[in-house]
Amino acid sequence: MNENRKLPIDTFQRLEEFLGYIQAILERSAGTVRQYRYDLVLFFRFLIADNRKLQPEDEAWTSIDISVVNDSFLRSLQLSDLYSYITWLAAVRRTSPATRARRSSSLRSFFDYLTTKAHVLDENIAANLELPKQTRRLPRYLTLDESRELLHVASGDESRLSSRDYCILTLFLNCGMRLSELCGIDLPDWRENTLVVLGKGGKERTIYLNSACIAALRDYLPDRVKPVPQERDALFISRLGKRVTPRAVQNIIKKYIRQAGLDPERYSTHKLRHTAATLMYQYGEVDIRSLQAILGHSSVATTEIYTHIDERSLHDAVELNPLSHERNKSS
Repeated sequence: MNENRKLPIDTFQRLEEFLGYIQAILERSAGTVRQYRYDLVLFFRFLIADNRKLQPEDEAWTSIDISVVNDSFLRSLQLSDLYSYITWLAAVRRTSPATRARRSSSLRSFFDYLTTKAHVLDENIAANLELPKQTRRLPRYLTLDESRELLHVASGDESRLSSRDYCILTLFLNCGMRLSELCGIDLPDWRENTLVVLGKGGKERTIYLNSACIAALRDYLPDRVKPVPQERDALFISRLGKRVTPRAVQNIIKKYIRQAGLDPERYSTHKLRHTAATLMYQYGEVDIRSLQAILGHSSVATTEIYTHIDERSLHDAVELNPLSHERNKSS
């Protein structure tokens, strides 16, 4: 490694090697790599900052040069430095426990790489870094009536791209796919009643389509905008003939959320994923393992949150207790 090579002030050699490793070897998505970069740049700028009351929004923050970080600097760090950073995130940045947990996880991954792959460190100082305790919140989702209203307003839209938008909403609400998965769909991925999507970590999974999804796809394809040559395989095309971007899809969803009389600040594309999972669990009698496969969760623990959101079922379960009709005869 040539530590004398001139680098921008917002990076250093070992950081670039780590990001290359998680992208090329671990096959993390571009979005995940960007998040790791942000987390780690934030950490090292905190360490080097003369004034630790500085914020990333301050102009002086971006002038903090982390290209000076070398192997000697990395070997000098201790677990207490990591805890000082986490404390700063909580007390000064006032970040949520979930955000602090993610940034702690980024540190653990980076220092594990330095220890086990790059062999810069003899000991992983982040191995015993505890993740902040998080309050697990129930996912926000649309009710069945709200979901129907959302589809209703989209079906009444007379714009040129209305069939595309309706198809997008239908896939979100019926299949529970992620935003990146929907944007990445190509025409060959659709095989009549199945759709192959590329999920987190580059993992492919097959989604089975119901009749509503198949009908929406068939209605959309004759109206599909002619794509530019390099985007000829993309399923969802923009007005300009390019593959729709995640930002464009988010704006489409917000448009119909508003038209349905719902709060666009409360509901997003990811909330539609929660909605699909909730409706399948509440009304489709889908077991937790099947729901895990449909959503593409690597752990069933992630899926189990949907078992706690159907208050009506909980109430019905209590009422079905055979002792529910017993009464005190003396009262």
